[in-house]
Amino acid sequence: MVTTAALLDDAFTRIESAAAAALGNLSRDELAERPGGNNSIAWLVWHLARVQDDHIADACGGAQAWVAEGWHERFDLPVPVEDTGYGYTSEQVDSVVASADLLAGYLRAVTERTRRYVATLRDEDLDRIVDERWDPPVSLAVRLVSVIADGLQHAGQAAYVRGIVTSRGGH
Repeated sequence: MVTTAALLDDAFTRIESAAAAALGNLSRDELAERPGGNNSIAWLVWHLARVQDDHIADACGGAQAWVAEGWHERFDLPVPVEDTGYGYTSEQVDSVVASADLLAGYLRAVTERTRRYVATLRDEDLDRIVDERWDPPVSLAVRLVSVIADGLQHAGQAAYVRGIVTSRGGH
């Protein structure tokens, strides 16, 4: 029998796998390319990891890997430490430049924290309200599905941008 925790674990593992495939062996310059002025692979993967890190830490009452494990220092981005990339201007998107290894490492750390958390969940936990700023208030189930949907969308966008970048670069 498949459990809710196992299903969630699979979904979050797929996000990491899809995003890591988009990163591949691309250079920092290729990861920073913005075909048509759209988001770069670096920004998309960083953002999906930041959102997951932020939202899961909030849901479980824990710390974010971004701060607790010093990822914000390793990235050394010119943005406030609490930023997740939401609502970024074009210039802010340009500021997210990192190596594939750094991006994959951060996403792996976030995914490991997420997987440890979802392994503890029982079905009855999913009804708990985690965000009362919305009407209706957001349950844990809704928050988790939202993070999964957002992560998969951004990983798919990163794969699409990779296709554009590599078709021009002779990969």
